Amino acid sequence: MVEQPIFSTRAHVFQIDPNTKKNWVPTSKHAVTVSYFYDSTRNVYRIISLDGAKAIINSTITPNMTFTKTSQKFGQWADSRANTVYGLGFSSEHHLSKFAEKFQEFKEAARLAKEKSQEKMELTSTPSQESAGGDLQSPLTPESINGTDDERTPDMTQNSEPRPEPTQNALPFSHRLKQEIDNARELQEQRDSLTQKLQEVEIRNKDLEGQLSDLEQRLEKSQNEQEAFRNNLKTLLEILDGKIFELTELRDNLAKLLERS
Repeated sequence: MVEQPIFSTRAHVFQIDPNTKKNWVPTSKHAVTVSYFYDSTRNVYRIISLDGAKAIINSTITPNMTFTKTSQKFGQWADSRANTVYGLGFSSEHHLSKFAEKFQEFKEAARLAKEKSQEKMELTSTPSQESAGGDLQSPLTPESINGTDDERTPDMTQNSEPRPEPTQNALPFSHRLKQEIDNARELQEQRDSLTQKLQEVEIRNKDLEGQLSDLEQRLEKSQNEQEAFRNNLKTLLEILDGKIFELTELRDNLAKLLERS
């Protein structure tokens, strides 16, 4: 069955620089269509975006993923399977919020689908009690209850039970082993979740460091501009003082000429 888009929008697509893990690298020259797809065969949700014939996003949504809004029009999420971080720049805050809502919705759907799949696997892997009992218990015959003529002794009664087979201990052992596998799977999921969150925090910290550096540069530039403005103002004041002095001398000379005339 062909996958069909269940939600689409348009955005500028970016990926984190694999070398610096700090700067964003644009993967599309202009806004492209970004769509959520549902694969009913595998019961998974994916985010796909094409730039021409090239797939610039192919990310399967997992319950451990988190979509983070880093500004009013920009959001990002980490994909550990693709070993990258995707970023989307939208034309408005409304489009960003709508995409984030759908991400959360399909993330929850992926979580429920995973739980159902695990429950189904548990039901199919757990042997039924009826079949287990059938394997452990042999048919009852007079010989199995009372023994044969050669085996019968004066102390044996008709209520003696047949000796349990060695396979009787296999069932609790399989339960103990299954529990250990479930615990290991849960620990692995927790480790993957923590690793992903750590990557997101590191990326966020680097982004904040870049913003702080930019602010420091702007502050330094502003201080330099203020210093230049003060110097220019001082120069203008000196020129104005000189002009005032010249005007004062001119006034005095004119007054003297009037007195002589």
